[in-house]
Amino acid sequence: MSTIHKIEKYFHLEANVVYCLYMKPPQDISVLIAFSAGLLSFVSPCVLPLVPSYITYITGVSFKDLSEAGSKRKVKWLTISHSLLFIFGFSLVFVLMGASASYLGQVLIQYQSWIMKAGGILIIILGIHFTGIISIPFLQMEKRFELKKKPLGYLGSFLVGIVFAAGWTPCVGPILSTILLYASTAKSFTTGILLLAFYSMGLGIPFFLASLAFNSFLSTFEKIKRYLRVITIVSGLFLIVIGILLLTDLFTTLNNYVNILANP
Repeated sequence: MSTIHKIEKYFHLEANVVYCLYMKPPQDISVLIAFSAGLLSFVSPCVLPLVPSYITYITGVSFKDLSEAGSKRKVKWLTISHSLLFIFGFSLVFVLMGASASYLGQVLIQYQSWIMKAGGILIIILGIHFTGIISIPFLQMEKRFELKKKPLGYLGSFLVGIVFAAGWTPCVGPILSTILLYASTAKSFTTGILLLAFYSMGLGIPFFLASLAFNSFLSTFEKIKRYLRVITIVSGLFLIVIGILLLTDLFTTLNNYVNILANP
């Protein structure tokens, strides 16, 4: 079986598992928001510019070799396999965080209304910070756990993914926190797992595509780079809208409306 067929089989299987185990009509809008949050995290100013560096770091392939047209089969295999393991690494951490948020929400279920309102206010403040209207100093401090030397082999790429998920702030943090806060207010324990799985897909799929089409990504990035500030503002507005939905409990109304449309 070819590498491409294996990849197609994996993504098909993962989609079926997620749908069969977790997907329920009222969650449709939530998973769409979670996936969109992952995409916004990918294009954030402290992730997108470093994607080429991460690809060369985890694959061990030089920038020159990745940029060559018609890269050798071995280079393509290294790029695909190490990128997938890197994605698995951060996805595992995010999904575990989602499960923990949902579990904590179940423990504090009698306070969920207050958690939702407080979380909504916090997310609105983070959104306003992103737009640049106000500046919160501690959110300007960027802290990363970095491996100065990548551990060898495939396990190393998986570990780098875990480090990426555990240590990158502030760009990923506020958007990720939004999904975690919503997961903590969900009625089902599996909702947190589902939401963070879709968040990870939103972050992981464009990274994987960037590793497959390295030259195309570089040319696209050069065009996007001038709009990074606009992307940050859009991310801020996204957070403000989600915060308002949580604060006013309109998420439930919106989910019910989508459910009615989907099941007339």
